[in-house]
Amino acid sequence: MAIYDISRTISPKTAVWPGDSPFSFELILSKKAGSSVNLTTIHLSPHTGTHADAGFHFADDGLHPDQLPLEKYMGQAQVVTIERKHGGMVPADFTGKIQMPLERLLVHTWVSDIPDDQWPEDFPFPTLELIEWLAEQGAVLLGLDSPSVDAFDSKDLLCHHRLREKGLVHLESLWLTGVPDGLYELTALPLKITGICGSPVRAILKTIPRQT
Repeated sequence: MAIYDISRTISPKTAVWPGDSPFSFELILSKKAGSSVNLTTIHLSPHTGTHADAGFHFADDGLHPDQLPLEKYMGQAQVVTIERKHGGMVPADFTGKIQMPLERLLVHTWVSDIPDDQWPEDFPFPTLELIEWLAEQGAVLLGLDSPSVDAFDSKDLLCHHRLREKGLVHLESLWLTGVPDGLYELTALPLKITGICGSPVRAILKTIPRQT
């Protein structure tokens, strides 16, 4: 069995969405200063690094992280590498690459290969056509290595809304470099926090033993 950590590292250098709060931390208590423990306080956006969007991010009546359906964030997932560099991903980008049944799709693009401190703007993103196709296959989760399920300059966030309408949750900013295409067991649980618009996750993939 092998385990792949598919999470971006969070540090003060981690690139965030332009205008969002960068990660920082403070050492509140220090053993060197005579305290019994080291104690830190962290400051970060819920969308820092690899994360799960909550519905409240794009809809006032949307769920918060503590209300998200955990079962959708764990289970069989398929990693698929596509060649598309920019623009909208469509079902044809995945022709001949999908094993059925398809429960969770993790899309590997060139974005995985950029360092944590760099920000892509012209990244590939799903189209409504792809989301409809995923829903028809019975998928429950879409994971991307890019930072959004909509185009960088989108104002209406149609794909965010369509995923919600179809009952799919999504992960953004996965790190899939070095992960071979194929089937895995995914675990990427949102934190149990109320009132906010998303949650960082520690996303991992575990190889599935071959049936003999």
